[in-house]
Amino acid sequence: MKSYYIQLIRNGLTAGNVGGKYIGHLDEPLSNEGVEQIAQMKKDYKYPNVEAVFSSPLSRCTQTAKLIYPNCEPILIDGFIEYNFGEFEGKTAEELENHPVFPDWLAGKKGVNPPFGESNEEFSNRIAQTMIKVIDGVIQSGITKTAIVTHGGVIMALLAMFGLPEASMHEWLTPGGCGYTIRVTPSLWSQGRKFEVIAQIPEIEGENEFKDIDDFNVEDFLYD
Repeated sequence: MKSYYIQLIRNGLTAGNVGGKYIGHLDEPLSNEGVEQIAQMKKDYKYPNVEAVFSSPLSRCTQTAKLIYPNCEPILIDGFIEYNFGEFEGKTAEELENHPVFPDWLAGKKGVNPPFGESNEEFSNRIAQTMIKVIDGVIQSGITKTAIVTHGGVIMALLAMFGLPEASMHEWLTPGGCGYTIRVTPSLWSQGRKFEVIAQIPEIEGENEFKDIDDFNVEDFLYD
């Protein structure tokens, strides 16, 4: 049976990433460092070839997509936008430490959401339904090699929901410009809404086995 391969790639660095800010829905472009980072990674490593690219519409993702896959115009998918941090957007944890809601939200207290932002359930439902529609569409189209360029939190949540082997969100941390290759088998997908996570990307020296996260210069993961 035909398999479908999707590259899940996190956007490159922004000034907000480096500054430790929550920039979920803020449309920050890549920083100069982020542009150079992606260009150098493309030079040093290998990104799998694809036939189509989907992307969050935020500029840090579309820029990353065009740098990695210049011959594929990204198809913009609103459902792949990062978590909406509401009042926390553009601020650091230090700036928010006295906010009446922030400590409980940061601790994961049930029912506590960023003011004017998304709940964890709303975020999970949004990106899950988006991923289901994209995978179903890819299978119907018959295109076997695609990429999704999105945000760190989106990748972590999607792999925690649908990925095999099963792992918690924090175990799917990935640096900017990096990500995972997933393999969608129609029978497994239709029966259990699961896909296999088979490799980390980009490939180093032609190899694509899982690499230790410490092999990378990992920037802040939680503010994208």
